Amino acid sequence: MAGPTSALSRQGLRFLAARRQAIALLTAWSAVEAAHTFATGYALAKALDSGFLAHRPGEGLAWLGLAALAVVVGAYGTGRTYRGVAALVEPLRDRLVGRVVTRALRDADGGAVSRLTHQVEIARDTFAGLVMVSRSFVFTAAGALVGLSLLAPVLLVVVVPPLALGLGLFLATLRPLARRQETFLATDEAIAQSLGEVAGGLRDITAGGAERRVRAETGALVDEEFRASLAVARWSVLRVVALAVAGRLPLVLLLVTTPWLLDRGVTPGALVGALAYLTQSLLPALQDLVHGLGASGSRLAVVLRRLTDDPPLPPPPRALPEPAAAAVELRDVTFSYGDHADPVLRGLGLVVPVGGRLAVVGPSGAGKSTLAGLVAGLLEPGSGEVRVAGGPAGRVLIPQEAYVFSGTLADNLGYLRPDGVPEEELHAAAEALAMTGLVDRLGGFTTPLAPTELSAGERQCVALARAYLSPARIAVLDEATCHLDADTEARVERAFAHRPGGTLIVIAHRMGSARRADRVLVMDGARTALGTHEELLEESELYRDLTAEVRPDRLGSAPSESGPVNPAL
Repeated sequence: MAGPTSALSRQGLRFLAARRQAIALLTAWSAVEAAHTFATGYALAKALDSGFLAHRPGEGLAWLGLAALAVVVGAYGTGRTYRGVAALVEPLRDRLVGRVVTRALRDADGGAVSRLTHQVEIARDTFAGLVMVSRSFVFTAAGALVGLSLLAPVLLVVVVPPLALGLGLFLATLRPLARRQETFLATDEAIAQSLGEVAGGLRDITAGGAERRVRAETGALVDEEFRASLAVARWSVLRVVALAVAGRLPLVLLLVTTPWLLDRGVTPGALVGALAYLTQSLLPALQDLVHGLGASGSRLAVVLRRLTDDPPLPPPPRALPEPAAAAVELRDVTFSYGDHADPVLRGLGLVVPVGGRLAVVGPSGAGKSTLAGLVAGLLEPGSGEVRVAGGPAGRVLIPQEAYVFSGTLADNLGYLRPDGVPEEELHAAAEALAMTGLVDRLGGFTTPLAPTELSAGERQCVALARAYLSPARIAVLDEATCHLDADTEARVERAFAHRPGGTLIVIAHRMGSARRADRVLVMDGARTALGTHEELLEESELYRDLTAEVRPDRLGSAPSESGPVNPAL
């Protein structure tokens, strides 16, 4: 930690050196502010010794009037110090914001939102508080100690040792506390980023059957933040001890040693002045310093280091597991929507090989979307088993109602890629899926999207490209092309099928999907048939009925916006 800390210290010194004029102005007004600290104890002591105890009340009142005037002068100085503080704080905030934005644009920093909305403001507020409490303590302590030395130098023997001991103890806790603050902020940032990803990807998480894994990972982050907060709290207890030693112990010692001090010529007025310095000046300043520097100072150092250090290199991507012989396998699967409902699927067995293309056809209500939900992990079979190669991360479902979120087009397309998508790959995907015209119309991949301004077909194009660019090898299209024309639909299906190791399951919207598929699954409740398009035309009466319902002049034509060409499918 010494390396980053020393580098941060050098940056801080350069920052302060560039603002010497602001620091000089702040120092001058702080000295004016400290005038009332000196006058509080010294004038009170003189009012007692030279005035009231000497039976000269006029002189005593004059000294008290001088103390009151010093308070007014100090208040004016306090007001003027805020300008000096602003001259230091606002440039720091501007510099940090510029650095965070630059990093976000350059490195696609996933924690940029947390840094801008949370950590930069922490740095600004804590730096302002740190400047205020530090300069207040320095000038208050200076005023009090000068006053004590002028009243009676022997008072310093009682006050200074416990003050120095308490401050030393407090300073010794700053580095361990800073380390624990850094751990806490890191876990807080990780939770913010994780929850943002989870909230935006609930549909994908459900589709991938990853609820338990996401719950476990999020719970682990929350537990880690809880442990970090406990560690911070334990070290914060030492601040209370340091405050007691530095602020309370001198007061106790001053009372205990009063006879000894009186024997050495300390006057009653000097003792009262010393008590005033301790209770009205040093103790409040110490409390502000300990709580401000202890909490804010260590946090500021941590936040500044996290905002100014270069981000660590991302871990190398994990290699996808070697595909199994079967991409999807259903073994004697039965499913119904309720304990007493008739099964939608009964004893279904199905194997889709790796790289295979399966089209699923059937009349409305035959169970096609149910099958898609089972393969995607949205539904669990009542009996039987559904096996998917690669687990939840190996499959992606594209439903009929496409979801597009606010953000750039690149953000939408790369949502399922944790490491981002290079621009050349974005262009290749747009070309493969026949959406280059849409990209050009929107103004490129970096253009912010307004989801409500996109047509249903355009939203489907974005969702399809997002799935195409995902690492999932198994794609399930549940009427995901119903708002596209037939030529674009064919091009989309070919693109998905030609992905390396890609497996495609299409809940068919047109019979063209069945003709292009390696095999076709015909579903109608308890009746199912599996084969090629040609085989089913010969062997399946249901399939012949479905194809007969499609007028030849409509094959390959574009659908209307209101619905598919063949509602029976």
